[in-house]
Amino acid sequence: MIDFEEELKKFHPLPEVDEVEDSIRNHDVSDMMDVLMALMEGRGE
Repeated sequence: MIDFEEELKKFHPLPEVDEVEDSIRNHDVSDMMDVLMALMEGRGE
């Protein structure tokens, strides 16, 4: 039987995951709505 409490004690998150999360939060990433709005503005609508 798996002792989940014991397994959780062994868990250590990967440092790379924290780096990626920080990178995503600190950059201005355009989503599809931003792209569509820019296209509409470029067409003069």
